[in-house]
Amino acid sequence: MAVIKEPFQIVYERHFSEIYNYVYGQVLNKERAEDLVSEIFIKAMEHYDGYDPEKASVRTWLTRIARNTVIDEFRKSAIRNHQSLDDEENVIEPSYEDEYGIWQEEDKREVAELLSKLKPDERELLSMIYFQNMKNEEIGNVLGINAKAVSERHRRLLKKCRNLVESA
Repeated sequence: MAVIKEPFQIVYERHFSEIYNYVYGQVLNKERAEDLVSEIFIKAMEHYDGYDPEKASVRTWLTRIARNTVIDEFRKSAIRNHQSLDDEENVIEPSYEDEYGIWQEEDKREVAELLSKLKPDERELLSMIYFQNMKNEEIGNVLGINAKAVSERHRRLLKKCRNLVESA
């Protein structure tokens, strides 16, 4: 039985906030996140005819587009700044001017500060788990790893976060 695709407007409305949250969790800057999310949905709209719902859920498909867009942005930034993404000097300063409300409360600001201390791939994993509520299988599909590997990375990352909080 063939899966029927929803109109793109519904896809946009249903998934905008989770894609925004994912991207914001990566770049921790409102303006940069908004620009990237616009770019992501333009790409998605342009390629929606080629999307096959039998290969992946629309959320997984959008997250792949978002992931590739963010990676491209980090690469461009690294080239412009002549820094690797792991340089200590390349720490992101969170932007708390979030009109979508995900960082308005003090505890969420503390989370943003913690995220700013993590590497991009670590922020990405946490964004998929906590901002998008993706299951390990979906995350594995996006990252090209199995669900068990996702679980193990998550476990190690939580330990790292606990250590960062305790040392603060």
